[in-house]
Amino acid sequence: MESLRELYRIGMGPSSSHTMAPRRAAALFAERAGQAASYRVTLYGSLAATGRGHLTHEAITQPFSPKSVVIIERPDITRPFHPNGMLFEALDTAGAVLTTWEVYSIGGGALREDGQQPPPSAYDISTMTGLLEWTTQTGNPLWMYVKEREGEDIWEYLTTISQAMNDAIERGLQAEGVLPGGLKLSRKAYRVYQQTFHLNTLTQRTGLLTAYALAVSEENAAGGMVVTAPTCGSCGVLPSVLRYLQQRDKFAPAMILRALATAGLVGNIVKTNASISGAAVGCQGEVGTACAMAAAAAAQLLGATPHQIEYAAEIALEHMLGLTCDPIAGLVQVPCIERNAMAAMRALDCAEYVLLSDGRHLVPFDRIIETMKHTGHDLPSLYRETSAGGLAVYGGL
Repeated sequence: MESLRELYRIGMGPSSSHTMAPRRAAALFAERAGQAASYRVTLYGSLAATGRGHLTHEAITQPFSPKSVVIIERPDITRPFHPNGMLFEALDTAGAVLTTWEVYSIGGGALREDGQQPPPSAYDISTMTGLLEWTTQTGNPLWMYVKEREGEDIWEYLTTISQAMNDAIERGLQAEGVLPGGLKLSRKAYRVYQQTFHLNTLTQRTGLLTAYALAVSEENAAGGMVVTAPTCGSCGVLPSVLRYLQQRDKFAPAMILRALATAGLVGNIVKTNASISGAAVGCQGEVGTACAMAAAAAAQLLGATPHQIEYAAEIALEHMLGLTCDPIAGLVQVPCIERNAMAAMRALDCAEYVLLSDGRHLVPFDRIIETMKHTGHDLPSLYRETSAGGLAVYGGL
């Protein structure tokens, strides 16, 4: 598994796979072929089908400025390696091709070439079963494995991540108006947050979790700075759960960082053994994984054992199986924003549920990941971020 630095990334929304990674790819190619007179970029599959709504074109053209860029969309072609394919071409003054680069946005802001080996592993355990065996053998909590493999400086990085998450919440809670993109969708976080204080204690929990999740997700939809957790489309789930529990139970900052570490292990296991890309496996890989990460983090904060933490993650992902990725107009707004809020509430429910058990259950988390991967591949492509099916074809705009 890769470092948590590869899972938690700070960048501009609305999409880690459609915005962050293409921008990074364009910047790398511009540096590699900087002497070109102009550029041509061909987008394939999901990137072509929903790129305009995800601001992919803007993300790609910015690094090449002031040189011209022609972007070709081929939603009818899906490369075998991954649905999010990009072909970059550098052109001379006569329009002849100088050099090319084909690369893929594989989810969470990461880039990969076909046949390219993944980065060196930071961890020698890549399954939850293995992690639980490690905790049994050593007597240590899950978060200690992150410290052991990544060193003390990981806490400084996670401190930066935690601050970026809270900053996104604060900006989102203060912002009002309509989100860009043409749906004329109004921001709700500020109003929900203010109304929460007029509710009873039980309903306040729903209100606060919702407000925090909406705040981050709306910031993402507006192209603001967010943290991939594990993606931009699912960036509101984990921050809202951590913020709510920290305020309710007065957890020390160090406890929140440890919860982030454990959540990162959960996300990394899914990323390694399945996918966190909506274009590859549907939204079960994005919001489903985020829900599992948040459930594990919450369970740890609430005093759960490693086996109970695994159970919380398993419940969260199990009940997201089959979740489609079908955003209306290719925008990370409907159903994405409210889906983050629903997943945040479900994550805390899962954490509290496992505290009523001893952590023993029938289906292990690793099997759920395997099932999610197969389910995602079995989903028709129109339900995997292509704007060709589901809510994406809703005609009431």
